[in-house]
Amino acid sequence: MAAILAPASRSFDPLGISGRSLPMQVALLLIGTGVLALASQISVPMVPVPITLQTLAITMIGVLYGWRLGALTVLAWLGEAMMGLPVLAGGSGGLAPFVGPTAGYLAAFPIIAALAGYLAEKGWTGTHVVKSFLAHFSANILCLAIGGAWLAYLIGAEKGLSLGVTPFILGAVLKSALAAALLMALARRKAQPLDL
Repeated sequence: MAAILAPASRSFDPLGISGRSLPMQVALLLIGTGVLALASQISVPMVPVPITLQTLAITMIGVLYGWRLGALTVLAWLGEAMMGLPVLAGGSGGLAPFVGPTAGYLAAFPIIAALAGYLAEKGWTGTHVVKSFLAHFSANILCLAIGGAWLAYLIGAEKGLSLGVTPFILGAVLKSALAAALLMALARRKAQPLDL
């Protein structure tokens, strides 16, 4: 069962998750949902979709946890939101965000966690900073495409693009660069022996 959450070995596993027991992986899943809830509260209000640190946290969880546990963690967090817990942007929860303007982005979140995690497992992370950036940026663009498509369905293609995609591209670039830099630093730190 443990292999379902995290495979037995991964080339980039700075947290050592693949060697952890199932109860520890479940604990990490719960910690991940807490991190996602906190990242959701750091936001810049915009209409109809706020800018948050959610996508940074989601892609980082995908990379650090692996695509399986990363996607499962995001699904658990979305489940918490559906149950009414205030874990989404602005402290929202319940079913309304899953049918409103943000629904497409929410649907994209587990997919982008899996994509970032999968690319990381293929070596697109750590000291491979350009590939790491591209992995995160690809995930962010996929999120914008899915979220923007839903928004376009609700309010029209031109408004969906101008309100739900274009304002977020610079943020996607910056978050992707930050993620790549953090993961490179983590990989370098992990590679250095500790002096005791």
